[in-house]
Amino acid sequence: MSGLAKLGHLIAAQDWAGAEAVLRHEAAREDAPAPIFYDLAKVLEAAGQPGEVADWLTRAIARDPGYAVAWFDLGRVRLAIRQPEEARAAFAKALALDPQNADAARQLMRLALRLGHWEEASNAAHRLGAEPEALATRYRAACELGHLEEADHLRNALLHDPANRATAFEALRRVARTDAPTNPSGLGENGAQDG
Repeated sequence: MSGLAKLGHLIAAQDWAGAEAVLRHEAAREDAPAPIFYDLAKVLEAAGQPGEVADWLTRAIARDPGYAVAWFDLGRVRLAIRQPEEARAAFAKALALDPQNADAARQLMRLALRLGHWEEASNAAHRLGAEPEALATRYRAACELGHLEEADHLRNALLHDPANRATAFEALRRVARTDAPTNPSGLGENGAQDG
């Protein structure tokens, strides 16, 4: 049985060292396809050897720039090693290549929101439909972007469903826009109470 023919059995048996040896041998070939590099990255990750995972995923992408699943996993790895901007870019590429990938949309939405990329967060959230987290993200992004009519609509949609209220209240708490007076004392410039 050839090396690649044994690979499935090795992985099923969780023989990570054996699977790694087979894949490294295949990856050394000049014409090795992107899935070999990707599989090696996944085997190394499963074996608890994260040090080379990003490198092998990057090699898979270099061999096939349209390899959406490798872009997604590269985003996961970049996020795990605290490279949020790089992770965001990888999730964005994964989503561009596979617009139906809800996991990529969700990860991109969360990272873009955290990093203050409001338009990108909103666009990713749109792909997730009426999920409460997506509506809350769209609400926060609309507030940050000054799209107040859209923000009001989204806030009402969140508050309308009792199951979404906790998510809605958390989003309301986090937005930068507030109805509180900008003068913390509540007094106008001439000392009169603001109305």
